[in-house]
Amino acid sequence: MAKKSKGSRNQVILECTEHKNSGMSGTSRYVTEKNRKNTPDRLELKKFNPILKKYTVHKEIK
Repeated sequence: MAKKSKGSRNQVILECTEHKNSGMSGTSRYVTEKNRKNTPDRLELKKFNPILKKYTVHKEIK
């Protein structure tokens, strides 16, 4: 069962931009939370991509 969000804290999905553009199969995605009042724009974080075996930029989707 999904966890209910309290207040303005919402769950977001981060997807790798390099892997998406490379044409390789599979995806690298991370799930995290953010406070929409403090950061209304989309998140961009450097996370590890296990398929490419390096740190890449992951952007918020949805």
